[in-house]
Amino acid sequence: MARGRGQRRQASQVAGRDEAPDTRGDIVAAALGAFSEMGFDGASTRAIASRAGVNHGLIPYYFGSKQKLWQAAVDLAFGELHASIEAATGESGGSASDGRERAARMIRAYVHFVAEHPEFVHLMNEEGKRRGPRMRWMVDRYVKPLYESMTTMIEAAASARSGGIDADPIHFFYILAGAAGLMFHQAEECKRVTGIDPFAREVVEAHAAAVEQLLLGPITSGSNP
Repeated sequence: MARGRGQRRQASQVAGRDEAPDTRGDIVAAALGAFSEMGFDGASTRAIASRAGVNHGLIPYYFGSKQKLWQAAVDLAFGELHASIEAATGESGGSASDGRERAARMIRAYVHFVAEHPEFVHLMNEEGKRRGPRMRWMVDRYVKPLYESMTTMIEAAASARSGGIDADPIHFFYILAGAAGLMFHQAEECKRVTGIDPFAREVVEAHAAAVEQLLLGPITSGSNP
């Protein structure tokens, strides 16, 4: 389920000047897709410009370098993730303030996010397996703070769990990442094995519920889904 925001319009170009209202945003969206599919080395800035429908000269104009463009793409990916999780868990009062329910909302939001943004999983897998400055930048800027915020939520939910995985936050964090995203990361394999489209709405909903129960145990009578 690729979003293709970089392909959603073909910008008119006059004397090399892009007249679209959000040229920078289109370039970043196209770059996120390209880096997730081809990796940093495989995605050329010319290919990204073509994908965004803009003049190649606009990439150094807006970003200066390919590295800065990659960082902007990562900023976009994590910004969207944080917005999704905050929208799901940031409500005040009611059952959302319960430890288990807040953790459940976070898990379901994450599953829905990676289903809607498979490029995020591809990007994380591509960069997380390598030592290097890009991995260190991404971890220090985003992954470590995300882990720390999830740890707080996981610990708050621990006393309310009725089963599920009893594990330290580090294991919970990576089990969540694998359980939530693998089916969408390997969507073509899933379709071949099962004949099921993992991106179908009802499949995503069922997967989110399954991951929630795997990690937190079944919902008790005092919990509100």
